[in-house]
Amino acid sequence: MSYNTHVVSMFAAAAALAALPVATPSVAASNDRPAVIQALEKQGVTNVQEFPAGNGLRGFAGVAEQQPVTAYVMPDGNAIVGVRVGPDGKSLDEQRLQNLVAKPMSAAIWNKLSTTTWVQDGKDNAPRIVYVFSDPNCPYCNRFFDAARPWVDSGKVQLRHILVGVIKADSSTKAAAILGAGDKTAALLQNEHNFTKGGIKPAASVPANIKRTLDTHAALMAELGLRGTPGIVYQDDQGLVQKIGGLPQSATLAKVMGQR
Repeated sequence: MSYNTHVVSMFAAAAALAALPVATPSVAASNDRPAVIQALEKQGVTNVQEFPAGNGLRGFAGVAEQQPVTAYVMPDGNAIVGVRVGPDGKSLDEQRLQNLVAKPMSAAIWNKLSTTTWVQDGKDNAPRIVYVFSDPNCPYCNRFFDAARPWVDSGKVQLRHILVGVIKADSSTKAAAILGAGDKTAALLQNEHNFTKGGIKPAASVPANIKRTLDTHAALMAELGLRGTPGIVYQDDQGLVQKIGGLPQSATLAKVMGQR
């Protein structure tokens, strides 16, 4: 995660927390855990861990709305949520935040993605994996599919399509046609290669098990903060999960897919 990206993410998470009321602590927290930190946990901050902050402060790293966040508890028991920077304007605690929160959070997200009913698009031994939340009727998903061909066809990237059915009335039945096929990859490719002609023929109905799958995929997409398709999730050079909502432009596409 770059410094600028980290700062933007931190301020976004801090702004979200600032909108929530936090009671000023008046009594000592149990197990030496500050009352203000307990209050933040009740408001949705998870995976909270303490780290040495110095200067009379107690530092805590956690996750708020799928973003790493830090809180600094002052001697009076109140806390400041945000990015602590040094004289050079650089984050003092970014590495700690990555080690304590960002890396474990990324690993958990990546593991959760791997348990979805994804459809493989690319070689088994491709060194890079990119997950894509996609709708069979999504034109931008189809454009991303086309843009990714040089990396996929060369064996450098394997796309894993996590299907949702949200755009049109027959999105779910088209997704069911793909997920219910004997060869899911072939069905996916049929839909993408014939997209301008209407794509794959929709299934007559959506079986209960596939409906559960689509619901699970949609819930995970929302959990990750992805509001539209394609919703792209990949790992950067540090192994941290990065997310992109919508069709990436050429410069961003290179970050997602790696070297051609």
